[in-house]
Amino acid sequence: MSTHVMAHAHAPVGGHVMTRGFRILLAIAAIGGLAALYRFVFGLGAVSNLNDGYPWGIWISFDVVTGTALGCGGYAVALLVYILNQGKYHPLIRPAVLTSLLGYGLAIVAVTVDLGRFWSLWKVPIFYWRWTHSPQLEVALCVAAYTLVLLVELSPAVFEKWQTSPRASLRAWAATGLRFADRSLVWFLALGLLLPTMHQSSLGTMMLLPATKLHALWFTPWLPFLFLVSALLMGYAAVVLEASFSSMAFGRPRETPMLAALTQVAMWVALFFGVFRIGEVALAGELAWLGTPLGVVFLVETGLHLGGAYMLRNATARSRPRVQVQAAMLLLLGGMMFRLDTYWIAFSPGMHFRYFPAVPELLITFGIVALEIALYIAAVKIFPILSSGRRPVPAEG
Repeated sequence: MSTHVMAHAHAPVGGHVMTRGFRILLAIAAIGGLAALYRFVFGLGAVSNLNDGYPWGIWISFDVVTGTALGCGGYAVALLVYILNQGKYHPLIRPAVLTSLLGYGLAIVAVTVDLGRFWSLWKVPIFYWRWTHSPQLEVALCVAAYTLVLLVELSPAVFEKWQTSPRASLRAWAATGLRFADRSLVWFLALGLLLPTMHQSSLGTMMLLPATKLHALWFTPWLPFLFLVSALLMGYAAVVLEASFSSMAFGRPRETPMLAALTQVAMWVALFFGVFRIGEVALAGELAWLGTPLGVVFLVETGLHLGGAYMLRNATARSRPRVQVQAAMLLLLGGMMFRLDTYWIAFSPGMHFRYFPAVPELLITFGIVALEIALYIAAVKIFPILSSGRRPVPAEG
């Protein structure tokens, strides 16, 4: 039985990697690295404002909880391509997977920085039965496994680069690697769809544990479902922004029609998320909180989702590149607020505890973000990640 797949050509952007902007990003990453080194030498207390009431700070709420959602572009687009059979989005898969790999890989770095006894991290997959009562175990194992899956999904880009190497040994490795990827990729794609579904919902499950310490506008048994929908929405928004900014930065043709179709999907997801949030709060009888400071935060967070959806309300608006970018930014900010609010702003362990990230905490976070951007730039310039713009051709498989 033969199958047909849509094969899309990809090509490196090319050009010098060590530009002025790239060196600035490396400098910011180096400063963050020095702050992280100081943390590993002198401990968490020397660099952070974490305490018994707030054991999770910006490294978890932003770098991990928000960072992994920003890295769900590969997951979100894969659902469209491989489950809903929307092959027109296939050119977006490889850059989305790269963004996902960087987001998840650096989230693991942030977790390592955050752990008090980071040297025992290796025990989690080995002695897993010690933590079977905690949703954190499922998140830890799924994030680690998904990072490996993303490496395999992106490996064809490396092998295709090696195919052009003057070294015969690399060309041989490339041929072997591409055969392996062609035969086994379907299984890794299945894992790539399963694992984010599990751990993104579990990130919501974890915030059911604090119960009364989480504000009523955010505490709901629907948190696992909301976190999963939020991950999809942020993934779509991140893909739109990545495709738009990479087109501007590297002088490439903009995929406006494809992004217009993708923003239509994002519009419906955002509309559903915003209406569901408001409806759930109303049915729970918590609307009286809307007049409080945290109620205003809730309204801004929900308004960003609905505002982004409104901007994409018709085909004419969705076909405008500026509207695509602005709406995606609103949706991304709304998703980031929802996650930061749940894990930090709306969380209150008691009157005696206060938390705001210390300067070294911020430096480490800025360093991680700068490193992610720098690695993305280097990867697309060296490896065939972005679409070459050539029309897809049918391939026998």
